[in-house]
Amino acid sequence: MSGFLEKRMLRKSVERWAALADHAGSLPAQEVQELQRTARRLRRKLDLFVASAEAGLIPDGQSEILRPDQCDWAWRPDPWTAPRAPSGVVEVPSPHKLTDSVTLFHDCARSEITLRQTRNTDPSVSSAFGLLLDVYRFDGSFLSLVLSLPDAAISGITRNHYFSLRARVIRENPIEIYARLNIQHGPNTEQMVRQLDLSDDVGLAEFDLAYSNINEKRVEKAWIDLIFDNPAMNQVQLTDLTLTRAPRADL
Repeated sequence: MSGFLEKRMLRKSVERWAALADHAGSLPAQEVQELQRTARRLRRKLDLFVASAEAGLIPDGQSEILRPDQCDWAWRPDPWTAPRAPSGVVEVPSPHKLTDSVTLFHDCARSEITLRQTRNTDPSVSSAFGLLLDVYRFDGSFLSLVLSLPDAAISGITRNHYFSLRARVIRENPIEIYARLNIQHGPNTEQMVRQLDLSDDVGLAEFDLAYSNINEKRVEKAWIDLIFDNPAMNQVQLTDLTLTRAPRADL
């Protein structure tokens, strides 16, 4: 913890930068340029500190996940568990990698898409963070978030398993959202598409692998495409998103 002198130095530093901001217009151009470079370096350090400090106050993002009976794997992806720096991006390019496990894709010639991480304050929401997606004019044919599932999701997988994707979604205007599970097994990729069944802003999509043709011994990786249909002039907030795996109940 900082002592008295350290706290005083930090306070004086804040006061000094505030005074410089007030008089920036009267300073010589060369001095302003040097101060700008220093301020940018300082801002990056401050952003990292804020992100680290928030991370220390955030509960385990893998707890409080709704799990079905006999659930053997559960996951809440990083954007919903850990702070990002920077927290927002405008004119989002494609592909845009949010984390190692989540990437946004689109095919717009000109991106009018804004993506921002938000902090959840609703006590009924288990995740620490959410994602806010703003789409204005949209001249592309697709917009999707790709969730790359970790190795644990496919370890020991069989056709007796099913995956469940749950999401809390707040939409400015009605929009259909689809989830496509992709499982690569050997040279083949099995695909299963489900519409996210939204009721009271809570969506569910389930994938029963009994209806697939996967080769259980050759599964290499899996990912889910979360596809937004006709997203133009809309705001979609994904306040939470979780995935689980469980064996089907014996009939």
